[in-house]
Amino acid sequence: MKNLANFLFEVGMLKRTPRTGFQFLGSGAESVAEHTFRTAMIGYTLARLDEKVDVGRVVQLCLFHDLPEARMGDLNYMNKKYVKADEKKAVEDLAQTLPFGDDYRGMIDEFSAGDSREAALAHDADQLEMILALKEYRDLGNRNADEWYPFAVQRLKTESAKSLAATIWNTDSSKWWFDDDEEWWVKGKKP
Repeated sequence: MKNLANFLFEVGMLKRTPRTGFQFLGSGAESVAEHTFRTAMIGYTLARLDEKVDVGRVVQLCLFHDLPEARMGDLNYMNKKYVKADEKKAVEDLAQTLPFGDDYRGMIDEFSAGDSREAALAHDADQLEMILALKEYRDLGNRNADEWYPFAVQRLKTESAKSLAATIWNTDSSKWWFDDDEEWWVKGKKP
């Protein structure tokens, strides 16, 4: 049980591990855990659109895809030009302590290889999470988001993700809550 407790503490480290790419965007901040949560929700959504995939597997891949960052930190694209992280060792060191270590190792391998339909959707969920963040920052005035968006779209693999990305980019990120019900916004209640 001690190894499982340690595993859960390690998962908690993702709440304190910042995603580092935002320093280049010039605004925004999120932890790896925040990114992972929305990635899993996106993965579930994409998987529900595809009748041929195991929805649970997509969500699992999304939940575990960045877990090695608890040990290695988040390396953004600039960092990766100069720093070589040993992700295999990080995965292996954790896997050896877990009763489901083979499954964990398999999820990371499957996500990294990207060969299964489930891995393709999980990969797309990862990119769509960044696209959503870029759109939110763009709507708040960050012009740099426009430069990043085309590169994120080029990394998408599935047609459903490409279609969703286009819709995201053309949707006001505040419209889901700030609707046209003027009466409510003025008086705070329905007539």
